[in-house]
Amino acid sequence: MVYKQAETVKELEQILDLQQRNLIKNISQAESEKEGFVTVEHSLDVLKAMNDMCGHFIAVDEQEVVGYALCMHPKFADAIEVLRPMFHEIDKVLGGKDDYMVMGQICVAKGHRGQGVFRKLYQTMKKQLPNGFDQIITEVDAKNKRSLAAHKAVGFKPLTIYRSSEREWCVLILAR
Repeated sequence: MVYKQAETVKELEQILDLQQRNLIKNISQAESEKEGFVTVEHSLDVLKAMNDMCGHFIAVDEQEVVGYALCMHPKFADAIEVLRPMFHEIDKVLGGKDDYMVMGQICVAKGHRGQGVFRKLYQTMKKQLPNGFDQIITEVDAKNKRSLAAHKAVGFKPLTIYRSSEREWCVLILAR
C-alpha cells in the first residue's frame, strides 16, 4: 500500500468512482448504518481545483485508489453548496482564523476497511499539510456512527454541532 497525494486525472477519476460506490443515495440503509457513507458528490472540475491547491491524500493498492482524504482549502468555502453552512459554523467558532485545512471527505473501499487505511490517511495528511496549517477540520453526519467513532479513535475532538438541510452535523477538529 502506498500513501501519497493525488497527482493524475486518473487518480482523481478513481476517487470519484470510489465516492459513487459509497454515496448514501447509492447504498441501502442497512449498509449505510453498518459501513458508514459519504454525503457530498464532487465534480471532476471541483475535485481537480481542490487538488491543485492542496493535493488529496490517497491510499493506492496495485495502482488502484482504495482510500482517500480530500483536502479542501478554506478558499473553497463557497464551491460546494452543501458545505457552506459548515464553513460558516467554523468561522463562528474560530473567529475567522484560517490556519486549518478541511478534510472534505474520507472514504476507504470495502475490501480495505479494518486494515488501518483510515488512520494512515490521516497520519499522512497531518505530516504533509502545507506550512501554516495547524489543524484539520471535518464534519460528519450525526447519523454516521461508524465515521464518528473512527474520527474519535484517531484523535478528533468535537468543535461544534449544528443543523442544516434537516440533518445534524458534528464538526470535528484535529490539531497537528
